Amino acid sequence: MAVKLFSPFTIKGVTLKNRIVMSPMCMYSSHNQDGHVQNWHRTHYASRAVGQVGLIIVEATAVSPQGRISPQDLGIWSDEHVEGFNELVGLMKEHGAKTGIQLAHAGRKAVLEGEILAPSALAFNDKMKTPKEMSKTDIKETVAAFKKSAERAVKAGFDVIEIHGAHGYLINEFLSPLSNKRADEYGGSAENRYRFLREVIDAVKTVWNGPLFVRVSAHDYHEEGLTPKDYITFSQWMKEQGVDLIDVSSGAVIPAHIRVYPGYQVKYSETIKNGADMSTGAVGLITSGIQAEEILQNDRADLVFLARELLRDPYWPRTAAKELDVTIEGPKQYERGWV
Repeated sequence: MAVKLFSPFTIKGVTLKNRIVMSPMCMYSSHNQDGHVQNWHRTHYASRAVGQVGLIIVEATAVSPQGRISPQDLGIWSDEHVEGFNELVGLMKEHGAKTGIQLAHAGRKAVLEGEILAPSALAFNDKMKTPKEMSKTDIKETVAAFKKSAERAVKAGFDVIEIHGAHGYLINEFLSPLSNKRADEYGGSAENRYRFLREVIDAVKTVWNGPLFVRVSAHDYHEEGLTPKDYITFSQWMKEQGVDLIDVSSGAVIPAHIRVYPGYQVKYSETIKNGADMSTGAVGLITSGIQAEEILQNDRADLVFLARELLRDPYWPRTAAKELDVTIEGPKQYERGWV
């Protein structure tokens, strides 16, 4: 049986050399608080490209200053950010990786000075700031910010855009009835709670023709919250809008106890993939090549997203290849030590 982890994957005209994706992970390293790419980012991302990761998705990147998780987040709210990202994309592509960026707004989980925004004026917990309930103008401006950020992603040369709709940030807050208590057309029914994401997707697609991913939190881990069944419906709607892949994570819209174990979220990817009949990515405590291969061979996901394991081992593709008894090409400069 052919090893699937190292087979190419083509999505909307973009071919990844393997099924290994570096999941977006915040580095909190834009120390001037201006959202610009720093040397850390250049070293961090380029090293995973040298390590032969197929697709590298840059961390949650704020579409507005108010949408940052922290003052140290990367941003793409200004044309001045494009040059740094263009350089970063070039460094990754030089080593054969495809490149993505996750466009994000933190919503009520922003830890910033000044006013923060959310669908409803509900704090995440008793230690965090109470956000302002977004007005219709706020919503319109935020949708426009996602669109302008996507335009900048095009100029920077990214191959993939991922919209961050997970982990309790703004889009996730609109989707979940636990955080969205609005009484207007953006709250109440599933269709209404989906409306903000629908508008963001539509706006992004007016300027972006490449592969479009959406990261979701497929389980709220609360009896009154969302489950993977709800996300089958949301994913079907996203598919109708032209989203190409659902990146399936879970949790973090409210404080909740989550029982974690190796591959604990893979079943959610499998549920959405089969229920919505669309491509998915699996993420969450995936650490070995054998584990990743099982996910792909059993059609539980189309791509495997790795996070902490790629922090521990920038050359994880080589580690996985050796485990699966596959030879993969490495950098020419490393030939004498790669095999």
